[in-house]
Amino acid sequence: MSDPYRLECGVRQGGLTSPTLFNLYINGLIVALSSQHVGCHIDGVCVNNLSYADDMVLLSASVCGLRKLIRKCEEYACGHGLLYNVRKSQYMIFEAAGAKCPDNIPQIKLNGVPLERVKQFQYLGHLLTFDLRDHADMDRERRALSVRANMIARRFARCSKEVKVTLFRAFCTSLYSCSLWANYSRKSYSVLRVQYNNAFRAVMGLPRFCSASGMFADARTDCFNATMRKRAASLVRRVRASSNTVLAMISGRLDCYIIRHCCERHVADQLPLRKY
Repeated sequence: MSDPYRLECGVRQGGLTSPTLFNLYINGLIVALSSQHVGCHIDGVCVNNLSYADDMVLLSASVCGLRKLIRKCEEYACGHGLLYNVRKSQYMIFEAAGAKCPDNIPQIKLNGVPLERVKQFQYLGHLLTFDLRDHADMDRERRALSVRANMIARRFARCSKEVKVTLFRAFCTSLYSCSLWANYSRKSYSVLRVQYNNAFRAVMGLPRFCSASGMFADARTDCFNATMRKRAASLVRRVRASSNTVLAMISGRLDCYIIRHCCERHVADQLPLRKY
């Protein structure tokens, strides 16, 4: 146990008091936002905020609704002595399929300061774009994979084959947020697959043009396609086992774009789209 310490301004990074104080301060705001009758309705369920720790996203189908949610946040912050960082607050408009978003959007302000409109935003490490395409996030993961593989290849060049395989599995097969990729081109997918294969060659010290399927089979390690299928299956399993009302709402619907895409990774023929 650590020595006793006094809290005067803020909390220690990773301290035991941080989660407790955060829940005491923010839980009331989440309840207040959820009680508002504005947001995005999905299958009859209203979703207007997504929160993880101190990262919060407000969702609304209109500017008026978003302003109402922001006012609720401002009122809560004023009553609890909180201050929002306006420089880190931005807004993004998702374009509907086949429709173009108008350029003239009314100003959206937080504490009287206009918020910046962006076309790309990183939330919890995942890159979101206004057109809901995944090319930017796939490119982010491709570059991160290259950095991790080169680091392992340099630092552990003299290690045994078993150690290198273990390191590759630990650092290069996670492919963060890959189970959320559902809207991308074949070119982007192929570029990432080639990078995955080259990363394994670099770690293992194999020739550049050796057989990809053969090297993974010899090492008894999942290839790129197998890794993607496992990540997709893991997402579907966790979504269907969750007690969250939003996740429970989409878990059984095969017309949900992401769930449908994850399931199609395991079948040769595409699933028929259900109509409502």
